[in-house]
Amino acid sequence: MLRIITWNIQWGLGIDGNVDLRRLVDEARAIADFDVLCLQEVSDNFSDLKGNDGGNQFAELAGLLPNYTAVEGVALDVPDGAGRRRRFGNMILSRLPVAQVLRHTLPWEAAPTRNMPRLLLEATVETRSGPLRVMTTHLEYSSDKLRRAQVEGIREAHRCACERVAIPREDGPGTYARFPTSASAVLTGDFNMRPPDPAKQRISEPFGHGVPALRDAWQVAYGAQPHPTSFCLFEQSNGPPHCCDFVFVTDDIASRVRRIAYDQETQASDHQPVLLELDL
Repeated sequence: MLRIITWNIQWGLGIDGNVDLRRLVDEARAIADFDVLCLQEVSDNFSDLKGNDGGNQFAELAGLLPNYTAVEGVALDVPDGAGRRRRFGNMILSRLPVAQVLRHTLPWEAAPTRNMPRLLLEATVETRSGPLRVMTTHLEYSSDKLRRAQVEGIREAHRCACERVAIPREDGPGTYARFPTSASAVLTGDFNMRPPDPAKQRISEPFGHGVPALRDAWQVAYGAQPHPTSFCLFEQSNGPPHCCDFVFVTDDIASRVRRIAYDQETQASDHQPVLLELDL
């Protein structure tokens, strides 16, 4: 069985106002002996974020999980005015071997809202039953227009990956070496929209041409049962409690979903972590 946890960690800022990455890792381990951990809102050199000491959280998280391959997905990369870079984005940590990693910059349309670049991070992990693409993302909070464009970017990245499986490229030496990949995929993240949102529904629309659709794993497992709360459960400054964190699986592995669970206890972030268990 493969266990994947996805969590928007808010740079480790808990409801108590303390930033503690070790607490986050410990609480994730308490949820499950995870094989893959997908994180959003990881920071480096952002001391002006609440409670943040400005440390390199990508490196710190890698150090807390030394037996995992740490994959960084930097969406925002800007100067700090003192000769260093400030970085913010996503991360995948995998106990399973990791083949090729891809970083897809999502469309960044013009919008008058407060917004920033977003990324889809993709790592192909090698499971006992074959390669599996694990993707994680964090979509724009402030603009429906931007989210809709980013959803199209995710769909295009998935379509291209599946077509590269159907039409393998020529293998070659050095930078042209071909690595294992698969049409089978898991998509995780903070999508900053609620379950009925048309943009959320768009993620699962069919592709055609043999590309497997991305299905909401909660709906695969539990049908029309409402999604549990994943945001604002303990602190409502961003609105009433609701769900905006989802896991999607491709059609071809939907039958292998054993369980999906939203942890409703931890207060180590303003989001709740989500666990997916797959028979693989």
